[in-house]
Amino acid sequence: MVRTIFYLFVLMTSVIYAQKDEQAQVKVAVNTFFEGFHKKDTALMTSVMMDKILMQTAYRNKEGKDILVTDDSEKFIKAIANRPDDQKWDERLLDYSIQVDGNMANVWTPYEFWFNGTFSHCGVNSFQLFKDGDQWKIIYLIDTRRKSTCGE
Repeated sequence: MVRTIFYLFVLMTSVIYAQKDEQAQVKVAVNTFFEGFHKKDTALMTSVMMDKILMQTAYRNKEGKDILVTDDSEKFIKAIANRPDDQKWDERLLDYSIQVDGNMANVWTPYEFWFNGTFSHCGVNSFQLFKDGDQWKIIYLIDTRRKSTCGE
């Protein structure tokens, strides 16, 4: 009986540590994406993205209507690459909530976006990732954007 409990404990501990390791790897993928974003290094960004990812933004317009916009990931990458050198884009991730199930992961990251040192907007990013071989890759990114109620 004691031996069974010991093996059960070892198995559960191994599963918990494996889950934490996968979460850490997922976080590295998201951080790599933003490292490239901040440095205008699209090769670094695309190293953690599948070839074609779905990118969307959900926001409320001035009239109070909820809008969902789908962006072209290639257009996004070109915008990063061609960003003028005098523009500093600083997306500050405030927290991470990471969930992993096998080869799929979700990362929820509240953020603030600063343009040339001035607050622009805030919101939440939601990343969907797929484990492609031994590397986590972003397959879907949706974000919200708002200028007020950022602390809520």
